[in-house]
Amino acid sequence: MQIHLGELARLRAEGRPTGITSVCSAHPLVLRAALRHGRLHSSTVLIEATCNQVNHLGGYTGMTPADFAALVQHIAEEEDCPSELVVLGGDHLGPNPWRDRPAEEAMAEAEKMVAAYVEAGFRKIHLDASMGCKDEPIALDDETTACRAARLAAVAEASARRSGGAMPVYVIGTEVPPPGGADHALTTIEPTAAAAARKTIDIHRRVFEQAGLREAFTRAIGLVVQPGVEFGNHNVIFYDRSKIAELKSVLADQPQFVFEAHSTDYQGTTPLTALVEDGFPILKVGPELTFVLREALYGLDLIASDLVPDYGERPLYAAMETLMLAQPKNWSQHYHGTEAEKRWLRHYSLSDRIRYYWSSSDAQSAVERLCDALRGKTVPLPLFWQHMPAARHFADAPLEPEQVLIWRVTRSLADYHAACGAIKR
Repeated sequence: MQIHLGELARLRAEGRPTGITSVCSAHPLVLRAALRHGRLHSSTVLIEATCNQVNHLGGYTGMTPADFAALVQHIAEEEDCPSELVVLGGDHLGPNPWRDRPAEEAMAEAEKMVAAYVEAGFRKIHLDASMGCKDEPIALDDETTACRAARLAAVAEASARRSGGAMPVYVIGTEVPPPGGADHALTTIEPTAAAAARKTIDIHRRVFEQAGLREAFTRAIGLVVQPGVEFGNHNVIFYDRSKIAELKSVLADQPQFVFEAHSTDYQGTTPLTALVEDGFPILKVGPELTFVLREALYGLDLIASDLVPDYGERPLYAAMETLMLAQPKNWSQHYHGTEAEKRWLRHYSLSDRIRYYWSSSDAQSAVERLCDALRGKTVPLPLFWQHMPAARHFADAPLEPEQVLIWRVTRSLADYHAACGAIKR
């Protein structure tokens, strides 16, 4: 079922709430799974990149927005996914990657980044200028945040007119969980206060109008708020709709908007369905998809260790452990405890910071070796029962390892698809 972002608020107002899954990942297999799933279901495939992941200077993936768009287009063509189903979004677009610089320098880079995103065809733009830069508070006040968001919106508008195509739609607001999840065990997360949500909208509307961006603000479709969901390294806080009655009332006053829910990973179909019904039709998921991809890779690693005589003892696991120990930057500030605890967190934490390492040449070589070892092999049913019981239907036939990996990611995507389409139109 194809849904346009601009329809979400109207569908909710008509009593037909319908959702869209926002896939926040740059992993090619995750992208392939999402695009294949979209083609099979004729449903919108919203794929988003973050400011740290992809930007005009390359980000941590080494990709510019144009590079990322080309990757998505290439995979979509291979999967025969129609281009009209694919929507590209930019998440947390603002000065965050350069917040160690003075504000003007950071904002100048943010402007270049936003222009690059829009010129590359990204049309869902989350404006996030809430973080302080050098010599500023960690979190900025609403007025400053809105002024900087309007400044970036002006760049997006000009870039869209210059490059052609549809004008962007915007998401505002920044009250989100920590990127990649929290670092500690959690017990509860308080939803955003209704008064704070209204204040964010009102200040942004006024500032945009003062900046001559009234028409652009009519394309502001979403507000990022905290619905009370989160995951940490060890656990998940599941959605409790009883806590957001007051927050839901904001949408009655602001019919142009829906809520956007970040960090909905690991919620499962029932909580996700409730989120869509309650006004959170944009469901963002990222770490869960690479977590289950890693789960499948490690399952195959165990199967190959048992099945292929010269494969070795879990060489993929060993390669990833060596890689993460040699390059601790992406996990050392997030995983704490004894050495044994940090070891299991490196591989199995729900925040899935191992995802930063899959693009390295060492990791890719280890994955290729695994796939080559199993490709065409017939895996006995008991080995799947032992290491990947849910994948038992792949047993007793020549194996295509990549299809197992895509299948596992698709199982998680199916939860989101069920939640987003649970309310019949």
